[in-house]
Amino acid sequence: MTRCTTPHGGTARRWTVCRRALAVLVALVAGLVALPRPGLAHPHVWVVMASELIYGADGSVTGVRNAWTFDDMFSTYATQGLDSKQKGVFTRDELKDLAEVNVTSLKEYDFFTYAKLDGKDQSFGDPVDYWLEFKDSQLTLHFTLPLKAPQKAKGVDLEIYDPSYFVDFSFGERDPFVLKNAPNACKVAVRKPTDQESAAKIQNLGEAAFGQDNSRVGQLFANKVSVRCS
Repeated sequence: MTRCTTPHGGTARRWTVCRRALAVLVALVAGLVALPRPGLAHPHVWVVMASELIYGADGSVTGVRNAWTFDDMFSTYATQGLDSKQKGVFTRDELKDLAEVNVTSLKEYDFFTYAKLDGKDQSFGDPVDYWLEFKDSQLTLHFTLPLKAPQKAKGVDLEIYDPSYFVDFSFGERDPFVLKNAPNACKVAVRKPTDQESAAKIQNLGEAAFGQDNSRVGQLFANKVSVRCS
């Protein structure tokens, strides 16, 4: 295995955590490789999201704050073998290295988050304020994605999805997406296609959509957020 490094140095414990974190990330992003046939277009990891669109004091959109909660099975796999003072309980500090490698590696995949301000594509900078929480046998990754160029906008559109649909993203039932310090008269609409809609679209695409570039498949399952401010 290619040796991974962290900015904290190379102690035996950190090296063990680093290797395990990379293995977890491989499992998480494995869906980015091509799916050979339509029958395999289904998720293996489930994430429930709660997000905030953050505004600055001048009314500019500055970034997105996320909390991604992973399913029980993936959370168990990710924490298996990690050192902790209390069995089955992990503190924020004990998960620090795992969180660091996760956010660093997911950067390559744009954090599965795609943004437009007033119809123009936007890019995010490096994640900040990231940490992992372990509660009720589930891992939650907290992180903030700052926009590279904060700006005022009447329309903000976000799409969150895994191009290969290896990971299923869905918003939680309660306050799934909120505005933080937004100007007055801003409205939020959150939508994810139903299973029936997505199945019909996949059938129309045919097997050609499941070749080496299957990004169109994952986009069918995109969570879409629309913010409009008057």
